[in-house]
Order: sequence, then C-alpha cells, then structure tokens
Amino acid sequence: MEKMKIMLVDDEERFLKTTKKLIERKGYEVLTAQGGEEALEKLRPQNIHVVILDVKMPGMDGNETLKAIKALYPLVEVIMLTGHGTMDSAIDGLKSGAFDYLVKPADIEEILEKAKYAFEKRQHREEKIRIAQTKRYMRSPREILKGDDE
Repeated sequence: MEKMKIMLVDDEERFLKTTKKLIERKGYEVLTAQGGEEALEKLRPQNIHVVILDVKMPGMDGNETLKAIKALYPLVEVIMLTGHGTMDSAIDGLKSGAFDYLVKPADIEEILEKAKYAFEKRQHREEKIRIAQTKRYMRSPREILKGDDE
C-alpha cells in the first residue's frame, strides 16, 4: 500500500519546521513550501497526495494556490489552514475544491486525521479511475462473440 505524502504550505517558517518534524515522527513523508509559487514548483516532480495550505500568505494566497493546484493536479487533495479572521476565505476554498479546512492553531493529530481522510478519498478516486480504464479496454464475452459473428 502506498504511503501518504504530505506538503505543508505556509509563509511561517517556524510552523513549517515544527509541523514537518512532528508529522515525520509519525512516519509520513513531508515536503514544505513557503508560498504558492514554490508549492506549485515542488508539486510538479513529486507525487504529493495531500496539501495542507495556509489561506493567508503574501504573494499568491491560499485560494489562488488552491485553484492552480486543482487545475494542474486535480487528484491532489487540499486542506485549507486558516486563522479566525479568514474563515470566509476557507469557505471560498471549499467551494473551489478544497477537501476541508482547519483553524489555526491546529493540533498535529487533527491535521493528520483530516489528511488521512483526504488520502483515503484520493485512493478511492484513483481506484474508480483504474476500474473505468480497465472496463474501457476489456470487452465482455457477448461483445467478443458478437465481433466473431460479423
């Protein structure tokens, strides 16, 4: 079974270092990015499953980053991380395709619990895609026999 890979995106370096360390201790692979542009660059060569994305960042904010991630990597699940003052932004994020949101300061167990649910959702979607692709290439016995009659 594939192991969940998480990316943390936040402009607060201390949050990134501390949270990365805590999540890695739980056995997960974690990448970090200090902004939206950096996150998009790092997503390209990696197979990231879940992104924990701060809403309020300088430059490309969380909602812009979310929209870009969903456009470029639609299977990546995104969890918005928000302060109390940016709750409306988190709700906008949900409307734009975010899996869920967390309010800062978020407990590490809460972050991991939501990330696990998001990862399960992604795995379920990937399985549905594999089944659909298999069905597309497989013909039923009736179709095979029908083809032989022609």
